[in-house]
This record gives sequence, C-alpha cells and structure tokens, in this order.
Amino acid sequence: MSTDKAPRSPRTAPDVRSDELVAAARELFAEQGLSRTTLSDVARRVGVARTLVYHYFPSKDALVEAVLDGYVEHFVGSVRAWDAARTTGDIEGSLVTAIALFRTHLRAMDPIRPDLERVEATGMYNAFLDRAVRAIVDCLEETTVQAYAARHQIRIDHVRETFYVLVYGLVGLARNTPGIDDALLVALVRQALRLEPDTTVVPETVACASGERPAGAPAPLGQDAPASPEVATEH
Repeated sequence: MSTDKAPRSPRTAPDVRSDELVAAARELFAEQGLSRTTLSDVARRVGVARTLVYHYFPSKDALVEAVLDGYVEHFVGSVRAWDAARTTGDIEGSLVTAIALFRTHLRAMDPIRPDLERVEATGMYNAFLDRAVRAIVDCLEETTVQAYAARHQIRIDHVRETFYVLVYGLVGLARNTPGIDDALLVALVRQALRLEPDTTVVPETVACASGERPAGAPAPLGQDAPASPEVATEH
C-alpha cells in the first residue's frame, strides 16, 4: 500500500473562506448598495455565523477595503493581459483597446461608487483611487513604457508623474462626463503622450471600442467572461 500523501492545496481553508466572504460582499453591494449591506447580510449569503465574518473582517470598513482591493487586483490583471496582447507598432489599436478596457472597469464600479463618494466615505474612496492609480501606473511603467522606450530607442522622462496626471484625469473626466466618446479619450491620451496618430485601425480594435475586452483580459469583477475576439495591440 502506498504511503504517499496527496499534495496539499496551495490555498488553505481560511483563504478560501475569506474569498467567499469578499465575493458575497461584492455581490450584495451591487444588489442593494454598500450602505444598506450589513455583515449579517454577508454571513447569511455565505451560510456562516456573523461571528465568523468578524473573525476575518473586524469591521465593515475592513470588508469594503478587501472588496476594493479585489477591484484593483483585477484591473491590474486586465492591464497586464492587454499589454501581452498588444501588436508591436499598432499604437492606435493599443489606445482604442486600452480606453475600452478602462471604461469597462470604471462601469464595474458603478453599483458602489455613489456610496463611496458620500462625505463620510470620501477618505476611503480617495485612498482606493490613489491605490488603484498607483498600481496601474506601476504596471504600465514596468511593461508598456519600457517596451515603447526600447523599441524607439528613446529615454522617457517623468513617466510616473505623466501617467499619474493622465490616469487621474481620465477617471475624473469619464466619471463627470459619462457620455464622452471613446474616440475623444483616445485623442486626449495620444495628445498627452505625444504619440503620432495612426490612421489604420484593424477591425478587431474597432470592435473592442464598442466594449469588447482584449484577448485574454479577465472580465471585470461581477461580470461573466464571454468569449471575445483576439485583439492586436502594442506600441
């Protein structure tokens, strides 16, 4: 008889339970709003005692922070997938799909944004926004920017500052002017980064401008991931 033990799972039961609680909270926030959701609601959704929720998250704010961290992690994962799917030299395609991705993830925040923007939650929202922008800028700096600089054999100065201003500006503009056209956002990014316009846009990138995600990009949290066409994108 073999005495070999089955390999241990890389994730422990507490990790799994914590993820279940965060997923339940995210669903409830989307269904009934952040302010109307209690830790008891989360416990009932998962089928556990309320005391267990407090074991993992000592306060509702701690649970909200975990949900927001999940949004940031998922957004950054999508940016990495976008970067990996880019086609070298297709600047216009890269911008089109990047803006589509950006708008898709902003919309995923719609169910909880009103509660986060209330006066009493402003500090939490601002901290989340700063955390998200910092993570996205970190990702772009170590992937897209380095690849672009290497390809064109140029030195790009003030990378972090430039992208901080750009990403914060896009968030504010898209939030305050929800009907703004993607093409205008693409033009603004191109202008801010001094990128030469490319009049050739492949059909796949045009399709992505209508809301489809780049190939391999994970769906925003709370949404299913339908099959999407392969999209070409890279500077």
